[in-house]
Amino acid sequence: MAEARYYYGTGRRKTSVARVRLYPGTGDIIINGKPMAEYFTRDRDRLTASEPLQTTDMASKFSVMIKVEGGGVSGQADAVRHGISRALAEADPNLHSLLRQHGLLTRDARAKERKKPGLKRARKAPQYTKR
Repeated sequence: MAEARYYYGTGRRKTSVARVRLYPGTGDIIINGKPMAEYFTRDRDRLTASEPLQTTDMASKFSVMIKVEGGGVSGQADAVRHGISRALAEADPNLHSLLRQHGLLTRDARAKERKKPGLKRARKAPQYTKR
């Protein structure tokens, strides 16, 4: 399988990065050496990760090998989704507009805001006391 031509896409979300390779195949999705059902135990994460393949009806045409690191489970699922979308757009340029319409090619830039000095969190201030 390593010798076959593949399409590549990098997905990012929060602090997670997913490196995705699409091979012509049967629809297997392997994440960090494990089947997707074993890696993502929640249905929501599995649905999120495979959304681009379902949207474009390409689930049975490609096998997917993914290396993902950083962040938490939901961030990783979103990074996988972004990476698969980019790889699909590279594999078939006609899918680009469909993926774009469903918002799958847009990088979600929301991330945790840094803590500011004098505050408890990014924006929460200590309680004000008058006396």
